[in-house]
Amino acid sequence: MKPTQVALYARVSSDQQSEAKTIESQVADLRTRIAATGVSFAAELEFLDNGYSGATLIRPALERLRDVAAAGGIDQLYVHCPDRLARNYAHQVLLLEEFLHAGVEVIFLLNREGGQTPEDHLLLQVQGMIAEYERAKILERSRRGKRHGAQVGKVSVLAGAPYGYRYVTKQDGEGEARFEVNWEEARVVRQVFEWVGRDRCSIGEVRRRLEAAGERTRTGKTIWDRATICGMLKNPAYKGEAAFGKTAIEPLRPRLRAQRGRPMRPGCIGRSRPMAGIRFCG
Repeated sequence: MKPTQVALYARVSSDQQSEAKTIESQVADLRTRIAATGVSFAAELEFLDNGYSGATLIRPALERLRDVAAAGGIDQLYVHCPDRLARNYAHQVLLLEEFLHAGVEVIFLLNREGGQTPEDHLLLQVQGMIAEYERAKILERSRRGKRHGAQVGKVSVLAGAPYGYRYVTKQDGEGEARFEVNWEEARVVRQVFEWVGRDRCSIGEVRRRLEAAGERTRTGKTIWDRATICGMLKNPAYKGEAAFGKTAIEPLRPRLRAQRGRPMRPGCIGRSRPMAGIRFCG
């Protein structure tokens, strides 16, 4: 008789949780539960995603788990709780159906009896919907918190400091994040604006002058991209202003006219809109 092939899957979604050893506690609980059944367990059937979000299915260990399950290498899969498998309820259903078709029995530690009654399926569905609701609530709170921060002028809600500035964290800024002028980079920014405004240089000419002078980009390179220079000239931060959430992605809409030599197809159009602004000095 073929021995039962048992696997386990565990996941934590952030480096902070990883450092707090939460994935180790999940694995310990799962190993204890498997050992209690008396079934032998192979170490290579431990699938761990350390620091990966449950909002996506693109996770290295989960990909390997699905491949092994599809090949018939697993009979039982132990998971701590449904949201460790996936945050999104639709993703949970997709994975569970996939494992079911592969002949894999999924056992969650929250269900101590490991049954497959209608009540068990209902509990799983409710848990999945609650996890999805909690995630949506967290995202909405985060969005509103960032919007309020932008309205009161907090630079911590911005993506990062533009070239010529340095971002100072709350820890280093005595409880308040801010931008500080990076004087070496600021010298390059002033030079770029002088070349364009006074000498009427093109973007290509500015690029050639920067590379000839050996000026370095934020990443330390001496090769400048035209888009970087153009973005610098258009950035309102250099006149003391910045905007949070100034663009939004809308659903795909058809193009007004077909591109030359190409059939008509929908395109992704982003629209600009006024949002909370930030004013800072430097």
